[in-house]
Amino acid sequence: MRPLAERYPGPPRPSRKRGGEILPYPMRMLLDIVRQSLATLWAHKLRSFLTMFGIAWGVGSLLLLVGLGEGFRSGQERELATLGQNIMFMFPGRIPALEGSTQSGQTYYFTYKDYLAVRNEAQLVGALSPVLNREDIRAVSDYGSTNGQVFGVAPDYNKIRTVPVQPGRWFNDEDNSQRRRVAIVGWELLKNMFPGRAAVGSTILLNGMNFDVIGVVAKVGRDGNNGTNSRIFVPIETMRQLFPLAKANSEDAISFLNYQPIAKNLHTQAKEEIHRIIARRHGFDPKLQDAFEDWDTIENMKRVGKIFDAMDWFLGVVGVVTLGLGAIGIINIMLVSVTERTKEIGLRKALGATYRAILTQFFIEGAFLTAFSGFIGLAIVTAFVSLLAMLPSPEGFDTPRIIPASALAAIGSLAIAGIAAGLYPARKAALLPPVEALRQE
Repeated sequence: MRPLAERYPGPPRPSRKRGGEILPYPMRMLLDIVRQSLATLWAHKLRSFLTMFGIAWGVGSLLLLVGLGEGFRSGQERELATLGQNIMFMFPGRIPALEGSTQSGQTYYFTYKDYLAVRNEAQLVGALSPVLNREDIRAVSDYGSTNGQVFGVAPDYNKIRTVPVQPGRWFNDEDNSQRRRVAIVGWELLKNMFPGRAAVGSTILLNGMNFDVIGVVAKVGRDGNNGTNSRIFVPIETMRQLFPLAKANSEDAISFLNYQPIAKNLHTQAKEEIHRIIARRHGFDPKLQDAFEDWDTIENMKRVGKIFDAMDWFLGVVGVVTLGLGAIGIINIMLVSVTERTKEIGLRKALGATYRAILTQFFIEGAFLTAFSGFIGLAIVTAFVSLLAMLPSPEGFDTPRIIPASALAAIGSLAIAGIAAGLYPARKAALLPPVEALRQE
C-alpha cells in the first residue's frame, strides 16, 4: 500500500511529466482521484460486489419483465397481421320469422344483391368482397386429389386479407367479369395435388370442371397453420355460375362479407352503415342484436392492446419494485461505507485535500459502481434474450425485446440513488473540521 502522502493529494503542486507529456495539475489530480477510487473499491471487494450485484439484478429484472410483455404483444400483433390489416367480417344471424315479432326467429342469408347494394351505397366502406364458401368440392390434378375449401371471392379480396401469391398472380376484374375458370391454390394443398412439381400453368378439376391454376398462395403464418393455406380461390362470378350456394330461404346466397372501413377510426360507423343497408333489404330492425354476427378485428386489437397495456403496467410495477429493492440495498451499503470512512475524510482534509476533491472521489466511486454494474445487468439480459431467440418460440409469442428507454431509465435511476447515497454522508463529513472528523468512530 502506498504512503498516505501519496494516497491523499495535498495542496496544489507544479505540473509534472507523465508518459512524455506535461499534465496540468487539475488533470493529474483527477487521475489520482480516479486511481484512488478504484483502489478503494478493490480494497472492499465484498462490499463492492454486493452493491454491483444489487444494481445488476435490479436492471436485469426490469428489462426482462418489460421485454417479456413486449414480446407477447408483438407476437399477438404478428399473428393477427397474418389475417390482414383492419379486417371486418359480417355473418348473417337470425331475424324474426314474422315482421315485428320478437318471439320467433329464422336463419337468413346474405345475397349477392346485398353485396352489390353495400358496394354502391355505403360511404364508409373501403375494400369489400363477398365470400362464397363451399367445402364439398373435390379438387383433382394429374398427380393427386384433395377436399379443400373453395372460396369464391371478388378481386378486392387480396386488398383486405393477407393472400401473398408467389409464384403466379391474383385474378383481376376481367377474370371475374368474364367468369374465367381460373384458380389460385393454397400452399398446403400443393403436397397432395402437385408433389414436387410446378402448379402454375397446370389444370385442375373442381367437381369435374377444368380450371387453370394461375397462382399459388405462399405460406401464410409461421407454421403454415393458417386456414388460407388450405383453400382454393376462384372468381366470385365463376363460383356463382358453377357452384352456387343453394339455401332454402335464399336465392343466390353468399356465406359472409369481408370489408375494411375507409379509415380505422370509422370501423363502428361502417359496420352500422352495412347493418342498415342489409336490414332495409330484408325487412327487419338493424338494431336487432341477433341479426348479425360481426368479427371486428379493429375492436379486438383495441381490447388486446388494453390487456397488453395493463400487463405492461403490472410487469413494469413488479420491475420497479425489484429495482427499488436494489436501490435500497445500494443506498444502505453506500451510506454505511461512506460513514465508516469519516476518519479517512478527516485525514485527507488534514493532509490538504479540498472539499471538491473529496466529493469528486465519492462521486466517481458511485458513478463507476452504478454505471458498470448497470451495463453488466444489461449485457447479461441481452445475452439471455439472444439465447432465447435461437429457440423455437410458442405460437403468438415473440422473443423478448430489450427496450432502450427502460434500460436507460433503470441504469439512470440506480445511478442517481447510488451517487446521492454516497455524496450525502461524504458532504457532511467533508464539512466537518479535520479534528472533529478524526474523532468520529
